[in-house]
Amino acid sequence: MFSKKSTLSLASALLLTGTLLSPLTASAAPAATVAAPDIPVANVQAHLTNLQSIATANSGNRAHGRPGYRASIDYVKAKLDAVGFQTSLQQFTSSGATGWNLIADWPGGDPNNILMLGGHLDSVTAGPGINDNGTGSSGILEVALTVAAQQFQPAKHLRFGWWGAEELGLVGSTFYVNSLSSTEKAKIKTYLNFDMTGSPNPGYFVYAGASQPSGSVAVQQMLVDYYTSIGVQTELTEVGGRSDHAAFARAGIATGGTFAGAEVVKTAAQAAKWGGTSGVAFDRCYHRSCDTIDNVNVAALDRNTDAIAHALWTLAQGTPPPTGPKFENTADVTIPDLTTVESPITVSGVTGNAPAALAVGVDITHTYRGDLVIDLVAPDGTAFRLKSSGSDSGDDVVATYTVNASGEVANGVWKLRVQDVARQDTGRINGWSLQF
Repeated sequence: MFSKKSTLSLASALLLTGTLLSPLTASAAPAATVAAPDIPVANVQAHLTNLQSIATANSGNRAHGRPGYRASIDYVKAKLDAVGFQTSLQQFTSSGATGWNLIADWPGGDPNNILMLGGHLDSVTAGPGINDNGTGSSGILEVALTVAAQQFQPAKHLRFGWWGAEELGLVGSTFYVNSLSSTEKAKIKTYLNFDMTGSPNPGYFVYAGASQPSGSVAVQQMLVDYYTSIGVQTELTEVGGRSDHAAFARAGIATGGTFAGAEVVKTAAQAAKWGGTSGVAFDRCYHRSCDTIDNVNVAALDRNTDAIAHALWTLAQGTPPPTGPKFENTADVTIPDLTTVESPITVSGVTGNAPAALAVGVDITHTYRGDLVIDLVAPDGTAFRLKSSGSDSGDDVVATYTVNASGEVANGVWKLRVQDVARQDTGRINGWSLQF
């Protein structure tokens, strides 16, 4: 800164064993808005390990104008090219040396309505810059790779940027914004910046929307609400002109982002809230040679990378905030192996049909979430697919899905249907909710 196996098909599973419920009736269901996936932190760590190796092989840094920076850019570009991004390198000169920005566009979406995410990829000359800003750069990269893996096609166009020479005064990002015509700038509706997301003594800071030029209060609140949903308190921070959002803000583009802290000392109140050590900087190795692969808090890296994904999936689909009442069922329901279970919620007192953005909150404990198929079943039996089975090897499903249920009468018994379609792993529904 100026971060189990192969699964069986549902059909095969049902042949192997009966379900707790009668067989499903096939029906066409309106598509649900896709929820943000959990981003495996191990994948982000693998990128950081590669950036460390690049720095180690290139005089210990990845700084502007040095071979380590160009090798870092080439690493990220190769990953994106391999999965179908349209990438370009933008060359500039600073301090007598050649610098590079990497721009990556995901095909599709409204080209006049762009959501852009970015962070700087360069380090200072003193060290490898693994927290600052390998963490943000690697988190953005893994989110972009997940977009490709899921073939995500949102309404908005997605663009990503990895900036050069940030450590010399935000040079790369400023060069990029200044290179755009007024028409092209106007197409970028929101820019999200992620700089230092794995600080070793971390805080959880969200860019303050109201206190900076073109800051977005809506983006700020969306991020704050996300951290609240995972049980993490946040503080707002006035990042000002210290990172790459600054040029976008000056151009009148709405900005937002997250930050885990740099050279400022953590207070006792912050340590009580977030853990860690009071009286010590959020990152003692800020701009030093010890900013290595060992200078990263994995929990913070995991949470902040999932926040990046949440922000992208939420903003790219333009999901409006809920405005109606909330109904919940907090009773536990066991999910045995190779079975189907349901949990009901009775909705009453709501006039007319359900909304076009019905929020379905799901809290499931399971030892292998790739086994699970999850549907929301409306009172008339219409099923809305929330999650399909797959090879996702993580645990649990804690997510909010958005369903266009506007064709369904609101009042009646809604059900969360969960199918375990492969052997070995089990779990339970801890609870779920409907936010009208």
